[in-house]
Amino acid sequence: MSAEATNPATPGPVVPAAPRRRSRPRIDLRRLGRAALLGPASRGRLPDAIGHVVEAHRAHHPDADLEPLHRAYVLAESSHRGQMRKSGEPYITHPLAVTLILAELGAETTTLTASLLHDTVEDTEVTLDQVGEQFGAEVRYLVDGVTKLEKVDYGAAAEPETFRKMLVATGSDVRVMSIKLADRLHNMRTLGVMRPEKQERIAKVTRDVLIPLAERLGVQALKTELEDLVFAILHPEEYEHTRELIIDNASRADDPLAEFSDAMRTVLREAGIQAEVLIRPRHFVSVHRASRKRGRMRGADFGRLLVLVNEDADCYAVLGELHTCMTPVVSEFKDFIAVPKFNLYQSLHTAVAREDGQVAEVLIRTHQMHKVAEAGVVALGNPYTTPDPAPDQASAEEQGRAGAPADGERVDPTRPGWLSRLLDWQEAAPDPDTFWSTLREDLAQDREITVFRPDGGTLGLPDGATCVDAAYEQYGEDAHACIGARVNGRLATLSTVLRDGDTVQLLMGQDPASEPSREWLEHAHTPAARIAIQRWLATHPAPAEHSVPEEGSAPEGSPGPEGGAGAAPARAVADAAATDAPAARPGAAITVVDRPDASVRLAGCCTPVPLDEVTGFDVRGGVVTVHRAECAAVARMADAGRDAVDVRWGDTSGCRVTLVAESFGRPHLLADLTEAMALEGAEIVSATVEPPTQQRVRHTYTVQLPDAAHLPTLIRAMRNVPGVYDVDRAQHHASSSSGTT
Repeated sequence: MSAEATNPATPGPVVPAAPRRRSRPRIDLRRLGRAALLGPASRGRLPDAIGHVVEAHRAHHPDADLEPLHRAYVLAESSHRGQMRKSGEPYITHPLAVTLILAELGAETTTLTASLLHDTVEDTEVTLDQVGEQFGAEVRYLVDGVTKLEKVDYGAAAEPETFRKMLVATGSDVRVMSIKLADRLHNMRTLGVMRPEKQERIAKVTRDVLIPLAERLGVQALKTELEDLVFAILHPEEYEHTRELIIDNASRADDPLAEFSDAMRTVLREAGIQAEVLIRPRHFVSVHRASRKRGRMRGADFGRLLVLVNEDADCYAVLGELHTCMTPVVSEFKDFIAVPKFNLYQSLHTAVAREDGQVAEVLIRTHQMHKVAEAGVVALGNPYTTPDPAPDQASAEEQGRAGAPADGERVDPTRPGWLSRLLDWQEAAPDPDTFWSTLREDLAQDREITVFRPDGGTLGLPDGATCVDAAYEQYGEDAHACIGARVNGRLATLSTVLRDGDTVQLLMGQDPASEPSREWLEHAHTPAARIAIQRWLATHPAPAEHSVPEEGSAPEGSPGPEGGAGAAPARAVADAAATDAPAARPGAAITVVDRPDASVRLAGCCTPVPLDEVTGFDVRGGVVTVHRAECAAVARMADAGRDAVDVRWGDTSGCRVTLVAESFGRPHLLADLTEAMALEGAEIVSATVEPPTQQRVRHTYTVQLPDAAHLPTLIRAMRNVPGVYDVDRAQHHASSSSGTT
C-alpha cells in the first residue's frame, strides 16, 4: 500500500483491533518513495486507511492507546467531508497519508492524533479551542504550530511569517516540525496536479527550508525522498538521466554489492559476530552526486552496505574484522559513534575494496542508531515524558543520547543548539523579508565541520567558518566581549579559518560594555554572527572623526597609572638578557662534556633554563651556544651540516628566564602580577608591558629564580592572577640566515 493512495475512507469507521504481531511486513518508506520515482504512481484505492495507520503505529508502540486516534479520525473525516484535493481525491486522504508517514517512522500517539487534525483548524469550522477541549493542550499546541497564517491578514508576508511562527512553536515542541515535514512530503508526492510555476516555487522552498530542517532534525527518511522529489521538478533532464542509470544498473546480471555482502556475512559469521548485512541503494540525488564526482559509475557505486548489530562494542568488532579480512580504504573511515553529528546521527563509516577495483562503502551501526538515523527526533517518541528508569526498558531518548557529548547540539534533542540560535537571531530580524532571506541563507550552509571546546563540548559550523563565527555560535551576543582565541593550543586571531577537528578556546574579556570590532563583519560567515554584529553597529554608529592621543597619553580603555601601566607602557630599564641571550653565570652553569673550560652562551631564541633538554653548537670565537633541544634553530643547523656539541647542566641553583604573560586589561593588574611573582621568590630583572590591543595586554618579564625547580610553580602562580589567561616561556625567532644567535 503506497502512502500516495487516495481513496476516500468510509464515514465513521470502526478502528480494527490490531494484532500484537504484525500480519504483514512493515512498509518501507524508502522503498515506496523509490518505486514512485521509478514508475508511475499507483492510483488504486487505499483499503481501510485508518487500519494501516493503526498497524504501523502498533509495530512501534504495541501498548499504545488507540482511542484518541479513533476520535481524531472521526472528527477529521467529518470536518473535511465534501472537500476535495486538486487531484480530485477526498481531502481526508491527505491527513491520513501524513499520519501514515509519521506512524511508519515511529511517532507516538499524540503526534499522530495532531497529524490527523493538522488541517482542520485551517480548512474547516473546527476551532483550536475545540481541539483543546477534546484532545488536550499538547494536541492543541501541535495543531496550532502547523496552522498557516492567513494571506488575507498577512499578504505577501504570510509564508515567511508562517515559518517564523512554526519555528517558534518548534522551539517548544519539535513534534511541530515533524508534522510539517511529513505534510510537505505528501504534498510533494502529489504536486503533479499543480501548475509548473507553482510546482517550481514549492520545490524551491522545500529545497531551501524544509530539506535542511529535516537534515538538522535527523529525519533522513523524509529528507532523502524530499531531495529526490525536488530534483525531479527542478532538474528534470538530470533526474531522467539519473533514473536511466539506476534502471540500467538494476538490469545487470552481476551485482558487486551482493557479492560484497555475502563475503562480509561469511567474515562476521566466522568471527562469531551476530550482525545483519543489508544492501542500501543510494537515492536519486546521491547517485547524481556520485556520478558527477566519479564519472563512470560502477556497480558498487549505486549503493552502500549497512551492517546492523546489537551493541556499540559490536560496531567496533565488525570494523576490526572487516579491516583485517578485507582490504580497507583507510581514508574513508569516520567515527560518528565517538563523535556523533549535531543531528543525533551515529555510525561508523568505512569502505573496502577488492582486486577488480570495486569499492563498497560500509555503514556500521546498532539497531537503535539506525532507528535514530532514519527518523531523527521522531524516533525519540514523546521527548517530553519522563523516561522509564528501568535499565532494561531504556527509552529511545536515553538510548539516542547514549555516548553523546554533553554539548548544546545534542544534550537536549528537544531543543538542539542550532534551533536555539535560530530562534535567537530571528527575533532580531527587523522584517519578514530579512527573516526569510536570512533563514534560507543560514539553512543553506552545510554544517560540515565540528570543532571542539576545551570543556569537551563541540560546535557545528559551516565549512569556512572563523573564530568569530565560533564565538557567536557559543556565546550569542556575549561574544562582543571576545578578544582572541587559542586554536589547538596556540594563540590565533579571530579571523582564523577553522578546520574540522580543531580545538577552539575563546578568550573573553571582563568588561560588560565590550564592543565588537567593525572588521569582524569581514570574517563572519554565519547569519548569527553577522546579525549580532550588524545590530550592534546599527545602534553604535562610528564617530565622524577619531582623535589621536598625544604621545605619552593613555589610550581609552587601557590600564591607567593606578593599574601599574600607562599608555606608554611601563618599561623597566632593559637588561641585555631581556631580548638577547643571557650570559653564562655562576649557579646556572653549562658544562661542555669534552671541553669543560669552553665559554658558553645560552641562546636567546629559546632561552633554555636548567632541567631543559639542551644541545650546543660551536660559534665564532670558540664559544658554544646552547639551545633547547626542540628549538627550530637546532634543526636548521643540523640540516646545514653543523655538528652538535654535547653539553650538560651543572649547578642548577640560580636560574634566569624570560616569561610572556597574556592578560586582559584591568586596574591593578600589573601590581597584582608582580606581587605574585615576588611571593614565589622571583627577582624581576626587566619588564615590558605592550600597549593594550582590544583589551588584551602582553607582558614580558625576565626573572632570576633561586632554583630552576621553582619555574613551574612561578608560572602557575602567574596564571592564577585574575585576568591572566596564559603564561609561557618566551620564544624569540632565530635568524634563518645565520643559523645561530
